[in-house]
Amino acid sequence: METRVKVDLSFTRNLGNYESIKIGVGIEDWVRDGETADSATERVYKFVEDKLIQKTREVEEELKSGK
Repeated sequence: METRVKVDLSFTRNLGNYESIKIGVGIEDWVRDGETADSATERVYKFVEDKLIQKTREVEEELKSGK
């Protein structure tokens, strides 16, 4: 049986006037050969964290430009 790890992160930004936007990113992956569950979790967490930061920046740019 293969061990799987799952990481979900979200970021909520208050836009004012009782509005907010929530961005969520998650991924499930398996523990690869030579990895422990902890190292696989760290790998997946880093990927999800980087992707959440990227997507948050993209959304912030879209909001600034009025898209």
